[in-house]
Amino acid sequence: MIRSELLQLLARENPELRAEEIEKVVNVFFDEIAERLARGGRVELRGFGAFSTRERDARKGRNPRTGDSVDVPGKKVPYFKPGKEMRARLNAD
Repeated sequence: MIRSELLQLLARENPELRAEEIEKVVNVFFDEIAERLARGGRVELRGFGAFSTRERDARKGRNPRTGDSVDVPGKKVPYFKPGKEMRARLNAD
């Protein structure tokens, strides 16, 4: 599902809301998750999963075009761990 499909689905399920209101709610939702992660926090949505960040160490990489060795700095990357209910839904037969 892409963002526009999510907005359309929410509009169909909530006809009393204007498209601008739905888009604002979705923007606030995603912005707050991103902001919390940027501050090093964690976002847990019960039954769905938890978003957090993980540290990647600096390492030596290789330029695929030239084969030269390059330094790749350490960085934070987003991480998602599905919740118990989500895993159960994915593996239901």
